[in-house]
Amino acid sequence: MPRGADDDPESPDARRRARSRARQREAAEVKRSRAELRGGRARPDGRDQGAREHRAALVTLVLTLGILIAAVAVTGALIAGSMKERPIALASPLQIFPVSQTSPGQCPAGTQGVTGQTTTGLVCYQLTQGMSIRKVTDLRVQRGRTGGAYDVAVTLRPSDRKAFAQLTRATLGRDVAFVTGNRLITAPRVEMAITDGKVVITGTPDRASADRLVHDLKGR
Repeated sequence: MPRGADDDPESPDARRRARSRARQREAAEVKRSRAELRGGRARPDGRDQGAREHRAALVTLVLTLGILIAAVAVTGALIAGSMKERPIALASPLQIFPVSQTSPGQCPAGTQGVTGQTTTGLVCYQLTQGMSIRKVTDLRVQRGRTGGAYDVAVTLRPSDRKAFAQLTRATLGRDVAFVTGNRLITAPRVEMAITDGKVVITGTPDRASADRLVHDLKGR
């Protein structure tokens, strides 16, 4: 059967139809490519999404741990500070008197003083108006500045520091008597005014003597 003019691939109409179909295919390819690109942006790969979520969880965990560690550190410091400042109650009030004069032997009746035992025998310490302490912040033995010696450190409460500073200013170069229950515990010499409440009693020859001094200062 003979072909019509429209069936001839070389005819103008056939060439126009071929070009039209080619343009439609190109347009369809462009649409499909754009759709795939849009879909890729809207729906990222599942593994990438999981990795990002995992990293975010790790960052949150690190931040949480950092906050907890900081909170524990601050809480520990506050607890340590409160324990350090907790006052130590003395079994008997510790009275501190300026010593106005000393004389050998027992104090005569009616004398405002206290009798103490020294290496040379009994000594009467005549006393003037002093102060009384019922609690201290710290009371302990510490190593002395010279080899083999021990000191006794007493830290007064803020409420007692002003009175003690005034007492030590007035007794520079003199002795002060530490008395509990009408018993002389020690009578150190004031070498400087003590304004911060940190008292250091030196001169104990060994650790046993220092421990005994701490025990006596506590009124036990």
